[in-house]
Parts: sequence; structure tokens; C-alpha cells
Amino acid sequence: MAGREAAAAEPRPGATTAEEDAERTKGLIDEALLARWMDERDLPGSGERIETSFITGGASNELFDVRRGAHRMALRRPPRIVPDGRNETMLREYRLLAALADTDVPHARAVAVCDDPELMGGCFYLMEYVDGWSPMGGGGWPAPFDSDAEGRRGLAFQLVDGIAKLSRVDWEAKSLAGFGRPDGFHERQVDRWMSHLAAVQFREIPGLEVAADWLRSHQPRHYKPGIMHGDYQFANVMYRHGAPARLAAIVDWEMATVGDPLLDLGWVIQGWLDADEDRTTGSYVDYSDMPSRAELLDYYSAESGRPTDDIDYYVILARFKLAVVLEAGYARVVKGQADNPKMEAFGAVVLSLAEKAADLAGTSTLR
Repeated sequence: MAGREAAAAEPRPGATTAEEDAERTKGLIDEALLARWMDERDLPGSGERIETSFITGGASNELFDVRRGAHRMALRRPPRIVPDGRNETMLREYRLLAALADTDVPHARAVAVCDDPELMGGCFYLMEYVDGWSPMGGGGWPAPFDSDAEGRRGLAFQLVDGIAKLSRVDWEAKSLAGFGRPDGFHERQVDRWMSHLAAVQFREIPGLEVAADWLRSHQPRHYKPGIMHGDYQFANVMYRHGAPARLAAIVDWEMATVGDPLLDLGWVIQGWLDADEDRTTGSYVDYSDMPSRAELLDYYSAESGRPTDDIDYYVILARFKLAVVLEAGYARVVKGQADNPKMEAFGAVVLSLAEKAADLAGTSTLR
């Protein structure tokens, strides 16, 4: 599995080498301890030797490949320096993955969870290993999507199809009551995230207050609660190998909640580049030959049954929220509390997101 962490609407931070990643994550998995823990739960491969290797990591979590005999799984855990609340986030992620069983939402099947942070320095969980590819693999789109324009369009529609399916899941029937607080979701957003920012803020972020004021006065008139991923984009999905485009799994559920699923669509659209823009730069993927924003909105509406007339609100909220989330990560870098060098690039991205949120607030026709 190759899940990725929060990606911004700008080019991704520079990649680290395999050697650097190996050194940074050394000791995060105790194979002997993990084997005993798995044996106690009679998990696949009982008694077999365990082999683990680092897959990927980012601002928030680390992902490892776990091989045991003929069995292969993925282990997800917090970084070495565990941020406040991250262990609880691990448990929430696992709860959601377990709830998605028997739905048509592409996801990795939940295997087991450890709720004792003392065991390996943080709560963790095992899930199935997904055989697929990530748009964050580097080197551009893989064949045949590097040359097949229609196939590449399919990647975009499959991306949106994932959240359309997610929005249709009956979260109450899946025992997700209490997973989020859908009542008053929009009324809370600005104040909640401004409070989150206040706890870490060390600099001015021009445009953020403009966006906040606009959001307070333009809340949607109609709102139907549903499961939302919270950080939905190409960086957080995997595709099956070969054509046609097929979504294999949505990954990285750390910001998931029960709220307004249309915010996931806003998250996709906020950084989407149309044909009249330079599609080869300004993002971590190449948008050449991709559908337009309007096509994606129509597709989502048809598949989810949710209107997209207020999309400007969701785009501005996505930029506003992402700016705050990334600023928290950047603040950890500035304070010397982070061990991942990728997070340093968040500083400039935050300023760009706030500026774009304010710009759209100033030009939107929503009333």
C-alpha cells in the first residue's frame, strides 16, 4: 500500500531518499514484538517470521509493508514524535475502515488495531495490502495513462466517484453515531479552525481573516450529513494496475468525520486546473487532458444525488481549512518538534492557500 499524507495545492515537498527514510523510521517497528502481538490475536501467518519495510510517510503518519509467510499487510502508525491526539486518530481511522466493510467504497480491509501506545510507542493498526499504484509514485502518470488521453480522463472521474460512493453510505446504519458532530457542522467550522490556528500561530497569514468572514456569512442553506474523508485528492487514493482507470482504495483517513461530504468535492476542485490554465505546473500531478471542473461537478452531482450550486463555499472552506492544517505542521518544524523535512515546504503553501481563498471570496457570485 502506498498511502500519502496531506498534499497541498502546490508542488509537493522534495522527496527524501530511501536511505534517509530508513534511518528516520529505524526502530519504529519491533518485529519480534509485533509477531507476538499478532500471534496473541491469531492473525494471518501465525508463527511465521515477520519482515517489515518502510513504504511511505509524511507530515502525520508512517506506513510499513508487513510480510508474514504468504500473507502481506500494511501497518500504519504515528511518527516517532507522536503529536497530541494522534493515537486517538489511529483508533478513529480503524473504526471507520471497519465500518466501511461490505460497502462499495474502495478501501483497505481492516485487520486489527492496537490501542496501547506503550507497546510500540504509538497506537497502530493493520490493514490489507492494496495491490495498486499511487499518483504520488513520481515520474508522471504510469502507462497507459501517460499516453492515453481518454484513460487519463477516467482517472479523474474515478477520483470523484470515490467520494460520491462515500457520500451515499448510511453512516448511522454503520454504527458511526458519535464519530462526528453533524449538527451545526457549518456553524462551527470557522471558529473551530481559527481556534486550532491560535494554538500554534506564530506569524500573520494574509487573507485568512477575509476568507473566514466570507465563510461565516455564506453557509449553505441545505445540508445533508454524510461521511467525509477530509483530505481528498489524488495524493490519498490508489488505482488498480492497467486500463481502464479503476479506483483501488481511498487511503489516509485521519481527517475523516461525519459532516458535509460536499467539502470533499471542494477539496478536489480547489486545486484543479482547467484547460485555459497551465496544467503542467503548479501541482504535484499533470492535469493535461483531464476533465474540466464543470465536468467533475456534473459527474459528482449525478452519482451522489447532491447539488453542487454552492461549490464556491466548499472551495473557500477547503483552502481555509487546509491552510490551517498545514500551518500546524509548519509550526512544528519552526519549533523543532518535527522529524520530517518535507513539512518545511508547507510554509509557503499556507500563504498561497490563504491568498487564493481570499481571492475567490472577493469574486464569488454566491449570495
